[in-house]
Amino acid sequence: MYRATPWESYRQTAMLTAPPGQLILLLFEGAIQAIERGLEGFSRADLAELNMTVNNNFQRAQNIIRELNVTLDMEKGGVIAATLRPLYDYFDQRLTESNLRKNRHGADEVLAHLKELREAWATMLRQGEPPATSSPLTQNDALLAAN
Repeated sequence: MYRATPWESYRQTAMLTAPPGQLILLLFEGAIQAIERGLEGFSRADLAELNMTVNNNFQRAQNIIRELNVTLDMEKGGVIAATLRPLYDYFDQRLTESNLRKNRHGADEVLAHLKELREAWATMLRQGEPPATSSPLTQNDALLAAN
């Protein structure tokens, strides 16, 4: 029988109770963490372990980025949403290239950009500006993307 760890239970509760703007921030953080874990895989001596670590974590990050992309509200998000859509597509492409070639350069680039986006989003939330670039995620969508 599967038992959730306290961290998993906390994360699930946070995802289920967070407002939509906070969910987006959590997704940014999840993508960043997945890329960082994937990048750690490049230091593995065992090639099978390297491949598995890089692949699994980069795919997890790509799933989150795709969720961020499909939830963009192109009508309300205006220029910001129109700018983020191709950027998310680019991130997805760079992570695919890094994963297939087992080369960290694209993932390093995406990681830097995601950190900047996360900071900008967090600043916007602190200042109380409405998150108009995304439509509200369903709680199941956010949970699936984060896992």
